[in-house]
Amino acid sequence: MKRILVSLLAAALMPVFAQSTANPNAKVDPKNNKVSKPVVDKPKQKLMTRDELRSCMNANDANRAEGEAIKAAQAAQTKERAELLKEKDDLTKMGDALTARTTELLAERAALLKLNEELKVSLPKAKKEEAEALKKDYDEKAEAHGVRIDALNKDKMSYKALSPGFDAKAEAHNQSTKALEARAEAYLDKLDEWKAECSNKPYDEADELAIKKEKAAAAGK
Repeated sequence: MKRILVSLLAAALMPVFAQSTANPNAKVDPKNNKVSKPVVDKPKQKLMTRDELRSCMNANDANRAEGEAIKAAQAAQTKERAELLKEKDDLTKMGDALTARTTELLAERAALLKLNEELKVSLPKAKKEEAEALKKDYDEKAEAHGVRIDALNKDKMSYKALSPGFDAKAEAHNQSTKALEARAEAYLDKLDEWKAECSNKPYDEADELAIKKEKAAAAGK
């Protein structure tokens, strides 16, 4: 069954070892302790060997480090996702603006074509000065229209150039997210293994102290 890793606070997820305390086989003297019931020998408690304890402690440390690393990776993924969503929103707004400009220019072009047809009829009938003014007005409008078309086409090319880059980043993000999910699932499996092999198993405190000294000496090198 797939598990959802909501949070990876490794220290909180780590189970604890069961420490050994006093000798479990110690007998109680009925006379000295005023015990009325007879003394019953308890079964001898089996402790982990030092090698087994060392293996469990090393696995515990490794799991804790991995949990913290995954937690940091998740935070980075969340930040990257937010940045990609913003970039996507910006691209969407840019595309919408280009669409609006295209619609506006198409309407402007239709109006210019209509005006051109009207001038074909009116110019031959108009006086020279009036005809020149009408033609000049049309030419200026047509020229301005052409400038806006060039600007639109340039902006469209820029927009198209941005899309592949965004798509590549989005795909890379999706792949890294899947990899992180697999890593988190493997981490949970390691926790289950640790619980099965190490959790609540008794050990000798002297072994624990010896192992901690080993680790401290190794860290000091």
